[in-house]
Amino acid sequence: MWFSKKKNNKELTLSIPSSTQAVGSNQKAALQTSLQQNIQTLKDTLGKSSDIIIREIRFGKEGNINAGIIYTDGLTDTHSLQNFILETLMLDIVEIELQEKASPEQNLISVLKDVAMTVGEIKEIADFDVLITSLLSGDTIILVDGYARSLIISNKQWVERGVTEPTAQTLIRGPREGFTENLRVNTALVRRKLKDPNLWMESKIIGTRTKTNIEMMYINGIANDKVVEEVRLRLDGIDIDGILESGNIEELIQDAPYSPFPTIFNTERPDTVASALLEGRIAILIDGTPFALIVPALFIQFFQSPEDYYQRADIASFIRLLRFFSFGIALLAPALFVAITTFHQSMLPPALLISLAAQREGVPLPAFVEAMLMEITFEILREAGLRMPRSIGSAMSIVGAFVIGTAAVEAGIISAAMVIVVSLTAISSFVAPIYDIAISVRMLRFIFIILAASFGLFGITVGLIALILHLCSLRSFGMPYMSPLAPFNVSDQKDTSIRLPIWKMFTRPRLISQQNRVRQQDPASAKPEPPKN
Repeated sequence: MWFSKKKNNKELTLSIPSSTQAVGSNQKAALQTSLQQNIQTLKDTLGKSSDIIIREIRFGKEGNINAGIIYTDGLTDTHSLQNFILETLMLDIVEIELQEKASPEQNLISVLKDVAMTVGEIKEIADFDVLITSLLSGDTIILVDGYARSLIISNKQWVERGVTEPTAQTLIRGPREGFTENLRVNTALVRRKLKDPNLWMESKIIGTRTKTNIEMMYINGIANDKVVEEVRLRLDGIDIDGILESGNIEELIQDAPYSPFPTIFNTERPDTVASALLEGRIAILIDGTPFALIVPALFIQFFQSPEDYYQRADIASFIRLLRFFSFGIALLAPALFVAITTFHQSMLPPALLISLAAQREGVPLPAFVEAMLMEITFEILREAGLRMPRSIGSAMSIVGAFVIGTAAVEAGIISAAMVIVVSLTAISSFVAPIYDIAISVRMLRFIFIILAASFGLFGITVGLIALILHLCSLRSFGMPYMSPLAPFNVSDQKDTSIRLPIWKMFTRPRLISQQNRVRQQDPASAKPEPPKN
């Protein structure tokens, strides 16, 4: 084979063999040697869709080679198509000769791929199903008459949202970049933070109709090999027609589908994913959604914010303890109020008891009905505020809660103390940095209110015991959900209810990463000290 190109007059000469035997014709869905037959099959398969552009061209010195350019309008970069594909075929290549003495393994398709095409990513395929998937993903397809193979040129381009600040997990101090709906942009954001050759990515396509691209990311040598294999098996076991969001993947691979507590962590922050990968966890990124999944997920993880590691250790520890306290208020405050005012009035100081009795003197409803009515009303207001336009949603929820609460107290339907308790509970539920754990508390709150109205403090105690037993029984990809609290591990307590300084956190979590656990070789030397005189 010989090849020459003159830059002045854009003359390109190719030498290719005369053998044009079809490759892969015995496959179930293989391309044919006839260009017209392949184009007709494409039209029949895609229903002659208007966004599928098929252009037939001729190239070569005498224009004796027929070819077809197929792409999807709106998903393909037409600028690169014009400048790097059509121009190369129709202007740069001016002479193509066939030589009998050329290598029999070489054909025109291979010569175009290896020598002629001035594009970055290009591959040669013979499978019709792969061609359809690539075409509908935004790639450009080149078919040549007489060859049962095609070229797939990656020049995808569509309108997409840029990298902006995350909206679901906001911070005061920290990076302002969040994931987008573009899978490759998301992997690049993570790769930008972890320039480690051991950061491995495994690509998968899930969904028989959506053909959704999935990336499984982990750091080889830190992640547990058994957990990696378990995630791989669960993803490979998914057989469904469509994946539209990370929540679809989460439901199909989670450990406890009927538990109110999430066993898979989701985030839209690249720094959170990078931190989890450094601990030995595995990230799953899905094309078309800005939320990545992280496994295994632990209960304590849902109370940790990325900002905890950007603030000083004492401030981060105080705020984290405040989150746990708010979790208890959001879960038990209405139930405790109902239990005490219904069954255990003797526990209250006399002055407070008299005040509560005076407030409830004109209220016709029992405390249980009050609590349920106020909680349901507030949940309706919160959901309405989320679904309404942003310009009026927040104002509507605040004004609605204020007006309804004030009117209910003045009408004598609800006591003022109950409004205070429900309002404090609602505010406490917003303290949780992760929405998934907050929604779990909102559901469990109603169960504890029912137990308190039925059995008082005894019912709340039984409910707490059942809740703790349930949490201890959960696992996330083989890891105990309550780790490192149950089973208790002393070395991992440095980042649970409080956070020790970074120079003291010199090991990774023991159960998550069982290899390469040391993060700092000499933690004593990392301790900051003032200069010596």
